Amino acid sequence: MLTRPRLRSALTALALVLGVLFAPGVGVLGGATEAHAVTKLTHSQATSRFSSSGITWSSSGGCSNRNVSTCTSFDQLNLPSAQGAQTLKSATGCALNITGGTETGHASGTYSHWNGYKLDFGKSTCLTNYVKGVFSYIGLRGDGAPQYKSGSGNIYADEGNHWDVTYYNCGGC
Repeated sequence: MLTRPRLRSALTALALVLGVLFAPGVGVLGGATEAHAVTKLTHSQATSRFSSSGITWSSSGGCSNRNVSTCTSFDQLNLPSAQGAQTLKSATGCALNITGGTETGHASGTYSHWNGYKLDFGKSTCLTNYVKGVFSYIGLRGDGAPQYKSGSGNIYADEGNHWDVTYYNCGGC
């Protein structure tokens, strides 16, 4: 049986180890795939950022209502996602058109459009050549979409007519 000082030392050591293992951004649970509290943008704040970077956006419904699936909304977009789009624009020099934001109608999950982690970009030869030429191919997603990982850890999935991008961070902004 452990004496009190030894038990206290053992519990302190265990607490320290668990603290390191489970601390945000550190240890076995840390890194690019752990959700953290982030700054959320309004639609207006996001469009201001995109406009200043020369990024366009379009909506099949011609609207920006987050609760309508045919709209393209940026309400509740994570700041790093907007910054990631800006980083992509400056890195590629390509014309970028966002076709999907935080509106309803996309797949659910922690790192989803609705939660502000994803943006859809219209396909262009320039963007496709950049993604496939610079980022690392990491295999097929569960739905069969080929995936590419940027150096910063963001994931680009080729969904046929557009790129579905998951932003875990701002892409090196």
